[in-house]
Amino acid sequence: MNPTHVLLVDDDEDFLLQMELQLKAKGYSVCAADGLEAADACLAQRAPDVAIIDLMMAQMDDGLVLARRIKARYPSVPVIMVTGVAHEAGLTFERGPWVKADLILDKPVRFEQIERALSQVLR
Repeated sequence: MNPTHVLLVDDDEDFLLQMELQLKAKGYSVCAADGLEAADACLAQRAPDVAIIDLMMAQMDDGLVLARRIKARYPSVPVIMVTGVAHEAGLTFERGPWVKADLILDKPVRFEQIERALSQVLR
């Protein structure tokens, strides 16, 4: 059986590396991308089983754009959105017509939260 393939996208290099290492240590296959363009390259190589993406990257709406692309191309792929917007600006985001995420986690996020989120959306 092939390992679950995760598309991991975040422009925070430390977060990206830390999550990639921890996911791989737990047996996941990971394509890590530092932005929208690199995420598109990952998607061109292989469909993910799940995506974990940052809401705001180089452009404020990159995460929203990427989530919409994933859902348009792979409607059954769960998208977990992580964002520091609530922490930094006091804004909150909810799932809806503009936010194509199955789950939204506020940063700072611990790996244990990512694990719980993965088990929740991959049931």
